Amino acid sequence: MQAITNFSVRVVQRYLPSAFVLAVMLTAIVFVLGMAVGGESPQNMAHYWGDGFSNLFTFGMQMTLVLLTGYVLALTAPVQRLLTGLTRQANTPKQALVLTIVVSFVCYYLNWGFGMVAGAILAREMGRRVAVHFPLIVAAAYGGELVRGPSSSIPLVIATPDHFMEDAIGIVPVAETLYSVWNMALTAGLLGLLVLFFMLQKQPDKIVRLRVDSEDEQGKTAVDKSHQTPSDRIENSRWPTLFMGLLAAGYLLNKVVAQGFSINLNTIILVFLALGLLLHQNPASYLHAAEKAVHAARGIIIQFPLYAGIAGMMTSAGLVTQFSEAIISFATPATFPLLTFLSAGAVNFFIPSGGGQWAIQGPIMMEAAAALGADPAQTIMAFTWGDGWTNQIQPFWALPLLGVAGLSARDIMGYLVIWLGISGIAIVSTFVALAVFG
Repeated sequence: MQAITNFSVRVVQRYLPSAFVLAVMLTAIVFVLGMAVGGESPQNMAHYWGDGFSNLFTFGMQMTLVLLTGYVLALTAPVQRLLTGLTRQANTPKQALVLTIVVSFVCYYLNWGFGMVAGAILAREMGRRVAVHFPLIVAAAYGGELVRGPSSSIPLVIATPDHFMEDAIGIVPVAETLYSVWNMALTAGLLGLLVLFFMLQKQPDKIVRLRVDSEDEQGKTAVDKSHQTPSDRIENSRWPTLFMGLLAAGYLLNKVVAQGFSINLNTIILVFLALGLLLHQNPASYLHAAEKAVHAARGIIIQFPLYAGIAGMMTSAGLVTQFSEAIISFATPATFPLLTFLSAGAVNFFIPSGGGQWAIQGPIMMEAAAALGADPAQTIMAFTWGDGWTNQIQPFWALPLLGVAGLSARDIMGYLVIWLGISGIAIVSTFVALAVFG
């Protein structure tokens, strides 16, 4: 296993292009497929790309703000002390890996947005304080991203009355999907395999350490108080950040009292924003930290619209429909969930957005499941797991983590290619067992 992993790391570092170039290459591939398979003209494909380009603007802004507010919060003195205390529990590279994997996995399970930021920050802190190969621990933090937990939108939608496919498949409760015995066992098994895989990895002879800025990590700036102007005094006073932090916190408390607490991207952004404002001492400190965060978010800002364009081409050219129908053509009731998993994973590589992919591919697969008499709960979870599985080799979802870590996709993908294979075998084996034993 170590030899295979080392080979994968060498190949990926040598041949994998940057995440931006990969997005351009995928755009070109889909453009050509649309003409060759979909029978579309170049003009039509360009039109489809342009129509889709802006579809992820809202989501891209949400992801940028999740990263920015989470990063800024991590650079506050109280959070730095908390992270320091946590990282002190790990004295060796293997202890650092296990702690990072377990914490990241649990956070991803609760909410993928929270896990994304928490895992990245924890890996970064471990890299600062433990002599561990930094790309290895960053890959370990990202490995838990494939887990599907209570914030998974697809099972939640199907469990909601009046969902758009209720006439075809009815309401499928989460007790049969997310919280089924087999799915919980699969989740626990994947955590164990993730820990085992990274524990078996040997650090290279020449480890890569985290590059720490020489600037103050807390975002403090030296101020000569004897020459402060009135505007300088406002920039370095406590009340602007305190007021805005209390305002955001007050809104969240009112919402919890009125509606109960629900975790989504907007909630995470507001929580991170409120805490960051309250824990930074002044606007100058907050903006200094935000400047670092904006640099880390550059990949999201540039690349998310490119993937929206890819999704637009695949949808309008009918590529997703043709691919899904080809899978359905030779499926049986027993094999359909397994084939759904594999097809969802394949499409996800080109459309790495769970909601967008479900809207395009989901109705086709679920209607076919109903026609074949396949188990709807297993089909839903197969689609959900497939959507997360190939995220391991799709830099789209790794961009926030890579931004915080200061690495490129090629630094971690060698490890994740092998983890993709291991996790894929575990998930496929689960669906094969369900098909054989029911």
